[in-house]
Amino acid sequence: MTKENNSTINEELNNETNDQVELTEEETAEAVFAEEETNGENGEESTNEEHKAEIQQLINKLEEADNRYLRLQADFDNFRRRTRLDSEASEKYRAQKLATNMLPAMDNFERALKLEADNEQTKSLLQGMEMVYRSLVDALKSEGIEALEAVGKEFDPNFHQAVMTDDNEEYGSNIVTEEYQKGYMIKDRVLRPAMVKVNQ
Repeated sequence: MTKENNSTINEELNNETNDQVELTEEETAEAVFAEEETNGENGEESTNEEHKAEIQQLINKLEEADNRYLRLQADFDNFRRRTRLDSEASEKYRAQKLATNMLPAMDNFERALKLEADNEQTKSLLQGMEMVYRSLVDALKSEGIEALEAVGKEFDPNFHQAVMTDDNEEYGSNIVTEEYQKGYMIKDRVLRPAMVKVNQ
């Protein structure tokens, strides 16, 4: 009786042990599967974050490239505008240097023409000089260069250079009474201010 009971008890213990082993294997498999699923989800989240980071980097680079392009475009437009303005100014005032070099000769002609002729030979010489002077004046006018009017005009520091003052009752205050050296304009630019005497 005792042997049979022991045998039965051993069989039951073995069955329970097998059931526990099988249960443990199933639980282990479920745990592994759950862990894999968790790892898979974490992996996907990690991959998504990496993709988002890459996309953001690309967006930043694109914005930076766009800004650089716009700056270059603005710089090029400014350069082109400056070049055009410089070219227009060069064309407009192309005779400025030549005229500036000619002004001392014009001054000498004017001083010579103020001399009084005491004989026919001197008169003929002065007439020839006056013709040359008129030709030079016309040539300068054709390039937009003209003498400034000074005497009788109100003193303007933009066009006149005061070297002396006067006390002349015939003129009002701050009026130019005498011109010592002619001033010249080239189009809308002062080539040389007139050297004048100004009434107090």
